[in-house]
Amino acid sequence: MRFSVYQESHIGGRKVNQDRMGYSFTRDALLLLLTDGMGGHLHGEIAANIAMQTIGSLFQKNAQPYIKKPERFLEDSFYAAHMEIHRYKDVHKLSETPRTTVVACLIQHNSAFWAHCGDSRLYWMRDGQILARTRDHSRIESLIAQGKADPSERATHPDRNKLFNCLGANNMPIVELSRRVSLQAGDVMLLCSDGLWSVLPDHTMAQRLQTSTIVRAIPELITSALGIAGKTSDNVTALAMAWGSDPNLDDPSSIVTHTLPIGSLTTTIQAPRLGATDADEAFNDADIEKAIAEIRGAIEKTSSLTPKE
Repeated sequence: MRFSVYQESHIGGRKVNQDRMGYSFTRDALLLLLTDGMGGHLHGEIAANIAMQTIGSLFQKNAQPYIKKPERFLEDSFYAAHMEIHRYKDVHKLSETPRTTVVACLIQHNSAFWAHCGDSRLYWMRDGQILARTRDHSRIESLIAQGKADPSERATHPDRNKLFNCLGANNMPIVELSRRVSLQAGDVMLLCSDGLWSVLPDHTMAQRLQTSTIVRAIPELITSALGIAGKTSDNVTALAMAWGSDPNLDDPSSIVTHTLPIGSLTTTIQAPRLGATDADEAFNDADIEKAIAEIRGAIEKTSSLTPKE
């Protein structure tokens, strides 16, 4: 694999930065990951941290050197993160469960797969055009899909900030998966929190990422979003990957993996959980696999009871 990657986050006008981002890669697989702790609930930054660590740890365990079942991995790792957040709440006897949105992209064998819960977004771009983006799990997007609201209301509708899906909620998360897509040289994957996309139009982000390298474009986009939002700015976070960068260009962000040995892994997902003890950090594979199996069983049971139209 040959790619460039760049990430940056800014606290904006908030007291705490609840956004997290990171990436991990082996010789044959790359994981891009971004979470946004939900400020309307306690300890959103902890939920964001737990989701990062859980999904990142499962990638490290299963990418040998690539993920055998990409869609299954994304779904199961989101379920595992959801269960870990609830476990943290129980261990620390919190009055409510911390919550976070999440978006992840897995790239291997020249193909990309992504998944999300909430309103943290992924954009797939080529030659300045947006080929695909995730659909927010929000009230306003549901209203638009049902024809009860106009797309022009996205920025002004009173329900625009209401989410119906995340990690850490009382209900099981709905993990929305993409189809497999084939990448071409120059394609860009952008993962970002709502602090960026809610301020800047999609075409502005696409144009900037077409005319500049990701190392230049991402800081410029974040600065633009902060300037427009002003003192009330949310946390602003972006993680971008450019596929198949030109080997003749002197790009310090360019990464080539074919020379890496099997079993090696590079990651920026390594910050310890906030407030966690050594006991909390123990990652029990058996418990996680059991929890995932229970979630899958419940989902399958619910699906079998749903009347077919």
